[in-house]
Amino acid sequence: MLITDAQRRARLMRRAHLDASSRAADAVEAAATMVGLHATTPSTVHLAAWARVGPGFTRDSVDTALYEDRTLVKHLAMRRTLFVFPRDVLAESIGALGPRISASERTNMLRDLRRSPDFDDPEGWIATARQAVLAELAGGESLTSTELRERLPALDGYISHGAGTSWAGRAPMGPRVMNMLDAEGAIVRGPNRLGWHLSRPAWTSMPLWLGETLPSMSVHDGHCALIRRWLRTYGPGTETDLVWWLGSTKTAVRAALAELGTIRVDLERGGVGHVLPDDLPDGTGIDGGGDGPVEPQAVLLPELDPTTMGYKERGFYLGNHTAQVFDSVGNGGQTAWWDGRIVGGWYRRPDSSIDIIPLEPLSRDARRALDARADELAAWLGDEPMKTGYAAPYARGL
Repeated sequence: MLITDAQRRARLMRRAHLDASSRAADAVEAAATMVGLHATTPSTVHLAAWARVGPGFTRDSVDTALYEDRTLVKHLAMRRTLFVFPRDVLAESIGALGPRISASERTNMLRDLRRSPDFDDPEGWIATARQAVLAELAGGESLTSTELRERLPALDGYISHGAGTSWAGRAPMGPRVMNMLDAEGAIVRGPNRLGWHLSRPAWTSMPLWLGETLPSMSVHDGHCALIRRWLRTYGPGTETDLVWWLGSTKTAVRAALAELGTIRVDLERGGVGHVLPDDLPDGTGIDGGGDGPVEPQAVLLPELDPTTMGYKERGFYLGNHTAQVFDSVGNGGQTAWWDGRIVGGWYRRPDSSIDIIPLEPLSRDARRALDARADELAAWLGDEPMKTGYAAPYARGL
């Protein structure tokens, strides 16, 4: 069976809530569908939800979900990247990836501590620091990384880097202990001490923050759960896509694909994709919309949006724009879409209006629709500041 690029784009528009007729009810549903919203840049969470939720969506509703209802939780997961997950997806990600990421964090800390002359017992330092953080947060208090270091002498460790270079300096080890504990699901980023587009998290105990202990899950079962979710939204996808997206191994991904009984399909650009057994390209599809065309429409997505970053092999929606959209380490910038493809980018002017930056010739309908969507986004943002972190190559000099 063959799935064409046009079919893949139509599936993605419908299932990623980018088609106007398939909007999510709220940010929680959007995060569940997308298997997490990227949160490395704090504003991405709000803008990615805005692109997918219906009229009336507000920034405050995201903050309510994150910090009051706690139905969304920030967590270090795929590719050692910060995401926002609903609780059920959070449990799956901790099961699938927690052991691997926390072990990697510990290994990297040990490497750097052993290179430093200031640590006689690197393994003992990590163990002591870990227990000190858990004990300090056991009462339910929320403390920033700086506050924890001020209270806990066990966290007061620095390593030197870049000796003899222009970027030589000292880096604290305490925040890396928090990342290790976050990855394993022991602590969590709780209240944010800054505004919606900035980040200064206060760490707290994950069970106390959630009011429950999340169900445990094996690495294999976690992989199966995450890959099933991914295929529901992003499928068909290749094994390469999944290994990259998860930051996992071919062995783990292949075992999960076998467990799920996925069906192999041919892709228009070559290669083999996977779909779930009940999602064959037979004109029906799990979403009821089939693989038929979606009406062309304008979409504006933030940097590191989960759709932009959802695949390793992106040609079917990215075309020849890789060098303009992605930086040298693979971070995708702000994008403008038309008819299921990236056709440009966007940036916010000093007067808070938003300008579209075409990366290819645009039809009159496309330009008109993108400009109208830009006006909608500018009105939604108002005069609120918005900090970005990863400017796309096309935006250099703007």
